[in-house]
Amino acid sequence: MLRNPFAGRYVEDLRELVDQSVELSGTLSSVAVAQLDGRPVHSYGKGGIVGTKGELEHIAAMLHPEFGAPLRAACGGGKAIIPSAKKRGGPGATLDVPVHYKDAAFVRSHFDAVELRIVDAPDDDELVIAVAVTDGGRPLPRVGGLQVSEIVGEDGLR
Repeated sequence: MLRNPFAGRYVEDLRELVDQSVELSGTLSSVAVAQLDGRPVHSYGKGGIVGTKGELEHIAAMLHPEFGAPLRAACGGGKAIIPSAKKRGGPGATLDVPVHYKDAAFVRSHFDAVELRIVDAPDDDELVIAVAVTDGGRPLPRVGGLQVSEIVGEDGLR
C-alpha cells in the first residue's frame, strides 16, 4: 500500500508517480522472483488498484513502461509486453493480475491471471501495486497455440 499524493485533486503531470514506480518495481520484482526458489520465470504481469479519491491514470502512471525494466531484469529478460490491469476500488477490492509468457505473447498455455485481494486496502487515498510471476503455464493446457518449444523470441510475439 502506498499513499497517493494526487488523491482528491487533478494534476496534469504524473511524472512523480512514474519515478516512484521504478524503485518499487525493483523491490516487488525481486521479492516475487525469489519466491520461485531459483526456478526460471515463465510468465509475468502487473496491476494496481487506486483508492476512490484517485484516478485510473494514477495507476497507469505507476505501471508505466519504466516500471517494467526492473521487472524484466529480475525475470532474466522478457521480450513480450508485460500485461497489466488497472482498477479503482476500496478496501477488499479484488484484482486479477494478467500474466503471459515473458518472451512470446502468443503462448496460450501461459495466458492466466493471479487474483489479489487485500482486505484493508486500498483506502480512498492509497494505491495498491502488484507484480505476478510464474514458473510455468496452466496445468494440462490443451487449447492449441504456440508452444514454449516453438518460440523464436525475436519480436516478443512468437
